[in-house]
Amino acid sequence: MTEKRTRRTFTPEFKSQLVRLYESGKPRADIIREYDLTASAFDKWVKQSQTSGSFKENDNRTPEEIELIKLRKENQRLLMENDIFTYRHKDN
Repeated sequence: MTEKRTRRTFTPEFKSQLVRLYESGKPRADIIREYDLTASAFDKWVKQSQTSGSFKENDNRTPEEIELIKLRKENQRLLMENDIFTYRHKDN
């Protein structure tokens, strides 16, 4: 049975330092092993650094993801308005 990994959080400065190590030539596998990282987390940091220079999710969303979030919020607002309208006119 595999042991479940506890979730850790890393500062943007730490992530940036590791990405710089990688970009300066240190092998990806060595960084992942030495700092006990998941490959997917490290790869995400590298991509975020190269794409936007930021490790914040909001800064790394595609235009499609931004639009989807906006549309979901709008849809939720319209559903609430519809519920209010239906409730107010139910007894009439």
